[in-house]
Amino acid sequence: MISIYFFTAIIATTLGSLAGLGGGVIIKPVLDTLNHFDLSSVSILSSCTVFAMALISTFRQMKNGFQVQKQMIVLSIGSILGGVLGKHFFDLFLKLFIDEQIGKGIQALILSVLLIITLLKNKLPKHKISNSYFIFFLGLFLGGIASFLGIGGGPINVAILVIFMSLPTKVAAINSVFIILLSQFSKLSLLIIESKIQTVDIKILLFMVIGGIGGGILGAKLNKILSEEIIEKIFSISVLGIIVLNILNAIKAFT
Repeated sequence: MISIYFFTAIIATTLGSLAGLGGGVIIKPVLDTLNHFDLSSVSILSSCTVFAMALISTFRQMKNGFQVQKQMIVLSIGSILGGVLGKHFFDLFLKLFIDEQIGKGIQALILSVLLIITLLKNKLPKHKISNSYFIFFLGLFLGGIASFLGIGGGPINVAILVIFMSLPTKVAAINSVFIILLSQFSKLSLLIIESKIQTVDIKILLFMVIGGIGGGILGAKLNKILSEEIIEKIFSISVLGIIVLNILNAIKAFT
């Protein structure tokens, strides 16, 4: 069974690092489908794995010449604060929904809607926003929704960067992983302070983090090698598959 978690982690984070998907957007619905863990544990496993991927991938991209622009720093600061707020909203969400399955179904529906919007990113009007306040609030939204859903926020990050900053998908993917790194760092810091990481199976967590590290290395290499067109196709196909999985999870939760 551990091998399933390991391969889920490495496949998800390879796609996450390569196309900016983050990995959590794949890990969460897969773990929900397996139904071996409660919502809180799924969120912790996903966040730890995605953070490991983002840390390694960002380091590799910086070695390849990636430089963090001022706008990305502002966006990331907003994302860090958003990650903290999203964590508190998630805790409130758990208290509101005693039925775990209903909670998973609601998360799956929210994620499906957001992912459908990301598929339309190239058809929507493009903007080149430079206002720091607007960029900060974009980061706040990205970090908050990612932390609440426990997904890292990759495809949503990419869509926002393409639509509001006119970045090519390949460049947006690299910046998305950097944003994920900081937003997940804030969330994990809170989990450590609240001693919640110890509540999950440490052996499974370790294997998933190792998978995340491997995915971060492999995805960063592929991002450098593959063309913009191929990465765009991988992004779209992956997001479409994730939407289908989330819709199936939502139907299962409500029936």
